[in-house]
Amino acid sequence: MNWEKAFQALAVLLAAAAIYFFWAGNSDWMFASGVLGSVAFFLSVRFQVKERNKIREAEREAAAAEEKEAGDEAQ
Repeated sequence: MNWEKAFQALAVLLAAAAIYFFWAGNSDWMFASGVLGSVAFFLSVRFQVKERNKIREAEREAAAAEEKEAGDEAQ
């Protein structure tokens, strides 16, 4: 499952709920849905960063293996 997209969708839904509660005059629920929407947004950012770090680490390992292989062939 793509957690990044799931948390982005949840953040949008909670932001829409916060706007509804703002118009309805219910500040307690507006605050709660706003906070939860913010948390969902930052969790989606966290999953994006985690995936990018995995890709970078795999690229570094591949480059290191390539350098080692080139060094072995030179000898």
